[in-house]
Amino acid sequence: MTAEVPPIAEYNAFAPTDALTSQQLLPAWGTLSLTAALGACGGGGGSAAPNPTPPIALPLLPTAPEASRFLAQVAMGASQTEIARVQSLGYAGWLDEQFAVPATGTRWAMLLQGGFTAVSFKSNAAGFDAVAWRKLIGGPDTLRQRIALALSEIFVASVEGFTGGIWQQFAGAAYLDLLEANAFGNYRTLLQQVTLSPPMGMFLTYRGNAKANPTTGALPDENYARELMQLFTIGLVELNQDGTPKLDSVGKTTVAYTQSDITGLARVFTGWDFDLAGQTFANANATPDLVRRPMVQVASRYESGAKSFLRTTIDAGTSAVQSLGQALDAIFAHANVAPFFCRQLIQRLITSNPSPGYVSRVAAVFANDGTGTRGNLRAVVAALLLDNDARSASVAAEPGFGKLREPMLRFTAWARAYGATSPSGAWDVGNTSDPARALAQSPLRAPSVFNFFRPGYVPPNSAIASAALAAPEFQITNESSVVGYVNFMQRAVAGSLGDITPDYTGLLALADDALALLADINLVLAANQLSAATVSALVAAVQSMPSGTDERRRNRVHAALVLVLAAPEFIVQT
Repeated sequence: MTAEVPPIAEYNAFAPTDALTSQQLLPAWGTLSLTAALGACGGGGGSAAPNPTPPIALPLLPTAPEASRFLAQVAMGASQTEIARVQSLGYAGWLDEQFAVPATGTRWAMLLQGGFTAVSFKSNAAGFDAVAWRKLIGGPDTLRQRIALALSEIFVASVEGFTGGIWQQFAGAAYLDLLEANAFGNYRTLLQQVTLSPPMGMFLTYRGNAKANPTTGALPDENYARELMQLFTIGLVELNQDGTPKLDSVGKTTVAYTQSDITGLARVFTGWDFDLAGQTFANANATPDLVRRPMVQVASRYESGAKSFLRTTIDAGTSAVQSLGQALDAIFAHANVAPFFCRQLIQRLITSNPSPGYVSRVAAVFANDGTGTRGNLRAVVAALLLDNDARSASVAAEPGFGKLREPMLRFTAWARAYGATSPSGAWDVGNTSDPARALAQSPLRAPSVFNFFRPGYVPPNSAIASAALAAPEFQITNESSVVGYVNFMQRAVAGSLGDITPDYTGLLALADDALALLADINLVLAANQLSAATVSALVAAVQSMPSGTDERRRNRVHAALVLVLAAPEFIVQT
């Protein structure tokens, strides 16, 4: 057995430049037409007509509701303090500050500190949920946490699917740490690190993948090759740069890849396995390190013959590391990648049905960030969030704009708004996947590689379907999950969720005045988007409750919060 490790230099070749800030790039993104932008960047691709960029007229100092709406899109939640920060710095200034906030520790280190290397934890996921929630709720790098969460729903791997029964909590921590570390990096680097991560190797079953065996007829595992193309990079059909399908002369779509492409690409992903660091598996898995170290090559299992896929051929005799690099380079260069990935990222942050022009503008930045770099995720995130379609109130008011807020994000919105902490350090939120008692969703616990919901999901027999709109999050919305969510939030708001402790000091000072109390909550949680009728109904409900003592004020605060958290204008993010 020989181990072949990809050199770090190959990863770093695609590192993005830090030369331009969001402040400096904003004028170019806001005023150039797509044609001019592509001409300046040298980008392009696809056959769709250019989509001119609407002029951005961003306020130098956003209003409090504008700042709150911005935070609902870009952060794990808003608060009075963070709203004031956005108002002080402006949108682009806040982004630049967040890009510069250093990561604070890793989930892996938290597990080590918690003693989860004990042998009793080797065959379960104990400890994972606590470190996942701790970061999402308490991390000061709220933008990084939001992007890492979004990436985890595109490059899906799940604790539930880490095969082998070893150190699931550490595998989950390692994978989320990897996504977090690459959230503002380069897509090509992210692609390589995801590919070589043991958690992904376990989840999509190509860890230990072997070359074809002529004697038995066994063929290489095709799972990763298929999902890498279908779900992570290019999708099923050829796309224009604006994310719409390319059509042939008779109006039909063209497939982006075939079964032969899957078969050829699968040969690249043979021979990759745990880095045992010179030990046997039995010795190496006595500690969790093997689920974090990038996978290495077992030469006897690698397919050294030629590999053909996506109009690319890797010559016979090419080493495993070189084959991997060439394969990922070919996929990274595919014209579908920019619109396919950018559309999904927009869906996770802004709206379920982004306009073709919006997708095209963000995809153009993916293709070239203005400095000649392709795949600069920091530039993509900034372009996506500062685009006119994201910031314009008139666009937000259009039918079909917005998205159903994910249950996890509803919970973290409350937790962030009111400074929720865990005094014991246990962060005992737990696995919140149960739709009847919790959120029907929990970090890194998607039920399949297709995530919690498909990006193109359309609720059947609905007004949404009649309007030909997608509504991904509705795939986990039903009678059980609606009630389960409200009951879960009622426990959380009341301080009955482990030792998760919110700080309602500011709200208690307003509790005797129902109108003032609801106004404060409406701003922070819903960006003042509750309708006048809803506000009137909620004020009347809270005003009817007794007041004047600390206990009665707490009851009023709890009731007001649960009512807002259950309101459609909060649950639907616009």
